[in-house]
Amino acid sequence: MTSGMLISNFKEGTRWLFFRKIVAYILSVLAAGWYDSRWGENIMNKELTNEEVNSNEEVNSNQEVNSNQETMTEENWAELIKAVHHNGLVALKMHYKDVEGQVMNFEAYGPVFVFHVKDDSNNVYSCGFFLRELIARFQSGNQPGNNPAVWMASFYVDLMKNAGGKPLPKPPANEDEAKATIDNVLVPQCIEAVREEFAPEQVHAGLTWNQELGPAFEAGFPAITDGNNVCAMPLHLLLTHLQLNRDPAELLLQALYKIRKENGME
Repeated sequence: MTSGMLISNFKEGTRWLFFRKIVAYILSVLAAGWYDSRWGENIMNKELTNEEVNSNEEVNSNQEVNSNQETMTEENWAELIKAVHHNGLVALKMHYKDVEGQVMNFEAYGPVFVFHVKDDSNNVYSCGFFLRELIARFQSGNQPGNNPAVWMASFYVDLMKNAGGKPLPKPPANEDEAKATIDNVLVPQCIEAVREEFAPEQVHAGLTWNQELGPAFEAGFPAITDGNNVCAMPLHLLLTHLQLNRDPAELLLQALYKIRKENGME
């Protein structure tokens, strides 16, 4: 088990060769996003209802998104994308006047919806959402505490704490930039977040090599000696959240709270 290990520490041995492949994969994932103008501002208005979503099967994971696309007709898939995009615009316009959106397609994650919100000073704040999570939010919108408009707007509330706007960051252009982003931004941000969240309790946090995930960020509670005490997230997933102006540490915190609940600590 490793703790606080930076990317530079992986340069020894065969693991570094695997890591280089992962970095190349990360770069290909981040570069795979594209914008289809058919799903831009002139998109056809369409309400997304529970019945329509259920008819297309509930999407619970990124893998299922890709599987669903293969089993649905091209027309039905396009209608689903249009409906989710439209509902995203409607939800955000309940809180902000100037909202625009676009759809990007990531090979590893499926459609990603990026919405751009302008504040009163015309500063632009951008944030990306995955298809599966938007569908889940819109389906559960009538349940207490699951208002999709409030949930989506909360990301922009946090982003607007930074004056002057916050567009999506540029993806790393090469291996060195990807390593620098992971070492200097992603890893320190995640370590600080998990340790601050559970202070003064001791929390293990840092990079590790996972047999199934490859390079991953691992976090856990050394005090738990009986049962599952650690979670691991693949670096490419955390980096993708960072590139979408989402806090990657939230994935870790959710998993850590689940561990605490399973061990009777909550």
